[in-house]
Amino acid sequence: MVPAESGFSILSDDFAADPYRHFPRLREQLPVHYEPSINSYFVSRHHDVKRVLTDHEGFSTETLQERAEPVMRGPVLAQMTGAEHTAKRKIVVRGFTGQALHDQVRAIHANAAELIAPFLPQGRVDLVNDFGKPFAVHVTLDVLGLDKADSRQIAAWHSGIAEFITTIALTPERRRHCMTCAEELEAYLVPIIEQRRRRPGDDLISMLCTAEFDGIAMSNREIIALVNNVLVAAAEPADKTLALLFKHLIDHPAQLAEVRRDPALLPAAIAETLRYTPPVQLIPRQAERDAVFAGGTVPAGATVFCMIGAANRDPEVFAAPDAFDMHRPDLGTARAFTAAAQHLAFGAGLHQCVGTAFARAEIETVAAMLLPLLDEVRFSEGFRYLEAGLYTRGPVSLSLDFTPVPPSPSRRRQ
Repeated sequence: MVPAESGFSILSDDFAADPYRHFPRLREQLPVHYEPSINSYFVSRHHDVKRVLTDHEGFSTETLQERAEPVMRGPVLAQMTGAEHTAKRKIVVRGFTGQALHDQVRAIHANAAELIAPFLPQGRVDLVNDFGKPFAVHVTLDVLGLDKADSRQIAAWHSGIAEFITTIALTPERRRHCMTCAEELEAYLVPIIEQRRRRPGDDLISMLCTAEFDGIAMSNREIIALVNNVLVAAAEPADKTLALLFKHLIDHPAQLAEVRRDPALLPAAIAETLRYTPPVQLIPRQAERDAVFAGGTVPAGATVFCMIGAANRDPEVFAAPDAFDMHRPDLGTARAFTAAAQHLAFGAGLHQCVGTAFARAEIETVAAMLLPLLDEVRFSEGFRYLEAGLYTRGPVSLSLDFTPVPPSPSRRRQ
């Protein structure tokens, strides 16, 4: 066992206020850090994190049985192995690639245009709460084929499910709230699934309803788990990534000006945002046998949290890692959205994020649309930037001022 450093805790308010300040010390002095209150280990070096994520025999996803399955209402993709994982992952990927992705880009643009329109004449928008959060949910509902009239209710249920998964230690009261959210979302989805079985469309729920595994159609429980999987995975990081992208570009006006002049640089700016401030900061695994690291040994059966934010700023992998630089040669934009990505924002190995191509298209589409509209974009006067979250992390809000845009006839008709 690796003892916790006296007075230091990843679960402390000091760490939560600014994890990035503590990452160098963790990598250098506490690369395998033990938190006794939750009996868990945290690894922070890029090499160690990648090892845990790609050694599927040594580190399993068994921990998700407690951390995700109760609110997902069944096993998620990351819990599956072998033929089942291959088959079901392929079905979900099909909903985020090819013609489906082409159709979704149009829907992404339409959702963004509708949501930003009321704020353009005002010259002010909170990119997180006014735009990013509803946008991420609306786009995900389009993919699933769910009614956007129900978006507020679904967003509330989703929030409870996400809280269960991303909170390290829940109080009994919050746990009950999260479970209620999951149960109510399940009750909402069951009749929709039954209807899609009878009359399938071209949405992802219909794909799941008409797909078979080993010649047998998936049960309602299996479909609900995968729908919840997509809802959390697609909606949870999207608003954070968009807000962080704009935050970093405003903080680096020369790079913002470059992107404005050449929108082809947007993928590089998005990739660097994912490296610099990944929205998913922790990925849990369970050690299947004693695992020896340079900083100590993790015993079999223990939970290991991979610290993505710390790994993505490891100077052994990235030069000047604490600088935001979309031109950095060690990022490799061409591979930054593939399984060969150097950064670990999408995870790595067998359970790497299935929606990587979709995430790129989503953020790239909306950023390319917003940048010309938000002329002279800047932080609102008196705005104080604040990030929150240990498991997933992003801005609490992002109040931006820009040159007001008079409503055009085409926008009035939208």
